[in-house]
Amino acid sequence: MRVNARLDGESQRQLEYLQEATGSGVSDVLKASLAHYYSAVRADRAPKLTHLLACIGKSGSGRSDVSVRVKELLTDSTAAKHSGRRGERQRVRGAE
Repeated sequence: MRVNARLDGESQRQLEYLQEATGSGVSDVLKASLAHYYSAVRADRAPKLTHLLACIGKSGSGRSDVSVRVKELLTDSTAAKHSGRRGERQRVRGAE
């Protein structure tokens, strides 16, 4: 696809800077910029936490309270993971 665009002064300076900094031509800078912008927009529009859908509410976990306590369990698990005491945290939970 061929593109014809008018750039204001600031956009022109940015394009020229990117060309000089990367040693790339106009087409390559615009392609890289488009790819970067596309990725950012896709990430913003993507459903959040979709990887958790495979775990939450599925049968066979052996626990009957997961769907009711999902936020608490995830918070506890994340806190334990980041504190480096995951095994200790699980032993305390199991004793309750």
